Amino acid sequence: QVQLVESGGGLVQPGGSLRLTCAASGSIFSINAMGWYRQAPGKERELVASRPSGGGTVYADSVKGRFTISRDNAKNTVYLQMNSLKPEDTAVYYCNAVIRRSIATRHEYTYWGQGTQVTVSS
Repeated sequence: QVQLVESGGGLVQPGGSLRLTCAASGSIFSINAMGWYRQAPGKERELVASRPSGGGTVYADSVKGRFTISRDNAKNTVYLQMNSLKPEDTAVYYCNAVIRRSIATRHEYTYWGQGTQVTVSS
């Protein structure tokens, strides 16, 4: 099995910063993309940032210039540095990973973390 464990959420004032961490563990041969999504109350889950294994990044327009995604491939870990946080960033943040579990198959599976709450409020 594969697990994604997130940490780093919490309550922060507008303009503040938080760093989210997501570590993947279990039966992992290789990880393709890792990224972060979020879901605010009453809204659909949306992509925040994604980073494929080959490099490059994708960001939602609403977070460009404020959020930075990074990966430590040796640790199967992805980070999301969030600066200049706004109340509209309040949501549950979910880690996402596309994982190849075995050398015996090319099939890739998509996994989700349990979510971590980020609340931006004064």
